[in-house]
Amino acid sequence: MAGKRKAKASKRNEALGPSKWRMQHGGFSEPIREADPETGLPVVHRRTVDTLGQMLANGTITQEMHDAGAVFRRQFRVAALDQLRAMPLMRIPGGSGDSLSDRQIAAREQVARAVMALGGFESAAGSCVWHVVGLECSVREWALRQGWGGRSVGHAQAQGMLVAALGVLAVVYGLVPRQRAA
Repeated sequence: MAGKRKAKASKRNEALGPSKWRMQHGGFSEPIREADPETGLPVVHRRTVDTLGQMLANGTITQEMHDAGAVFRRQFRVAALDQLRAMPLMRIPGGSGDSLSDRQIAAREQVARAVMALGGFESAAGSCVWHVVGLECSVREWALRQGWGGRSVGHAQAQGMLVAALGVLAVVYGLVPRQRAA
């Protein structure tokens, strides 16, 4: 009987955290215990470590650069520019079919302004931020697939482009004063 109890206890612990399969595909932060804002019940959050989080932990970028990337990513998601698309509301009975909300239009304008500050959509910095921060591709994947001007670039050069672009975004978003950035 003792063997059965141990098996049940270990299955309960596995259910609380990521599966073994998920753990082998990327790191997680330590569990963060908070209260749910709606119900007040305690919840545990485990955050995956993303490219910007890894770069911040390694000291490659500053906190301001990380925050600028987070602002860009949030605007990108609100603007609904990611590749995952929902079914059009025209096909749903009672759906309006309105393509974009005012909030999405404003977010798209903010994303466009940020990319234009980086040199435009065809520039190395604009392309890197669009794919790595916005679409959440890895730096290596962007360097090999997309690159710049149709050519692949080395991983170290791609990471340097991302660091420089995040520095510019930090100034654009007002997280770093212009005097310090120069």
